[in-house]
Amino acid sequence: MGSLRQMRVLWLERIYAWLNRIAQLRSRHVGPAHLTVGIEGEDAAFFYLLRKGYTVVARRWSSGDVPGDVDLIALAGPVLCFVEVKTRTAHDMTPAEAAVDDHKRNVLRRLAKRYVRQLPGNAMPAVRFDVLSVYQVPGRQREFVHFEGAFDWNEGWRD
Repeated sequence: MGSLRQMRVLWLERIYAWLNRIAQLRSRHVGPAHLTVGIEGEDAAFFYLLRKGYTVVARRWSSGDVPGDVDLIALAGPVLCFVEVKTRTAHDMTPAEAAVDDHKRNVLRRLAKRYVRQLPGNAMPAVRFDVLSVYQVPGRQREFVHFEGAFDWNEGWRD
């Protein structure tokens, strides 16, 4: 990725963080800590994917008739990527990506199917399911572990 694009993403990330801080100061509502950590991780994952050259087309997408949501939907060239983000504040015995169990995979597949159906045209795009673990350990630099193609479209599919 070109240095101009890298600078643009860096500035967007800083402006976004600054606006979030202002919103937090003005808001009297404080949500549960685990939800706050999750949202921060999704925001960090968004900018991580931008730095890697992805085009993010949707955040926290839901279909309305299927429970759940997709954290990020992005294009990596011609491939449509459905990205599940898992955020942790510590490196525990169990890695963050282990939280994406069979149930969550099936929910993501159902949502992906709904998303693809709404796209214009008849051709099915190439689809990939990724898991992106974000570790925000206090006092340490944020760490990303990106599992491209973490699971298959058809593996254990139930509609």
